[in-house]
Amino acid sequence: DKHKLSVPLMSDETRGMLEAYGVWGEKSMYGRTFMGIVRTTVLIGPDGRIARLWRNVKVDGHADEVLAAARTL
Repeated sequence: DKHKLSVPLMSDETRGMLEAYGVWGEKSMYGRTFMGIVRTTVLIGPDGRIARLWRNVKVDGHADEVLAAARTL
């Protein structure tokens, strides 16, 4: 509501969905390892099923790639 977003956002405080999608895992930064969310994009099709999955996402060009895939649905 605060930012007037046009899409619903979800929260997964128990990590159940994160673990089911396989996006909760070991990460490392500055030589330290820890558990966290692995940057991933999941495109859900009109039928509610996963249409495409991108793991270890890099920012450059990613939004364009996802938009192109979404347009094919």
